[in-house]
Amino acid sequence: MAVEVAGSVTVKPYPKSRAGRRTVPVPDFAADLLAAHREAFPSGPRGEVFTNSSAGPLRRTLFRARVWRPSLVGAELLGDVSRVGHFAWCGSWIDLEGVKQSAKFTTEREAVAHVAKMAPGGLRFHDLRHSYATELVSRRVPVNDVQAVMGHEKPSTTLNLYTHRSDGRDQRIHDAFADDPLTPDDN
Repeated sequence: MAVEVAGSVTVKPYPKSRAGRRTVPVPDFAADLLAAHREAFPSGPRGEVFTNSSAGPLRRTLFRARVWRPSLVGAELLGDVSRVGHFAWCGSWIDLEGVKQSAKFTTEREAVAHVAKMAPGGLRFHDLRHSYATELVSRRVPVNDVQAVMGHEKPSTTLNLYTHRSDGRDQRIHDAFADDPLTPDDN
């Protein structure tokens, strides 16, 4: 397990708790993508699946700046980049005061990099864990199973920190009592 502290990546043999040592089931589509990635890119010296260009461990800060945030811009989740002419691109974003800002660039890459750097907030990579836990609970995976796959010591951690209100909550609660024998008949 790689951990980045102050720009330096160190490898720890185990996660921070015993519950963190686990096997995580991966959906078929993700397993296929991982297999294709492993064919295209060599593993790191310790078997790492994702490495930097020197086959070393990825630095979280560089991944965030060079891959994650530009991907958010590309998905229009963090500002916008549009072509405005030959060799002309416009990048726009909302600043901390809620004011729309924009700038022009000669390449799309420059525009994306600038918006990724300047736009505040945005989805964090860690937010994917929250989404995953919420989705599992929404799909009625038992909480103790979600707890185990998330690597939590207690189910309360899973429920209190990693799951969030999901769409359709009120209807599911209503449906849970729809066939209740204590519900008075309308006859």
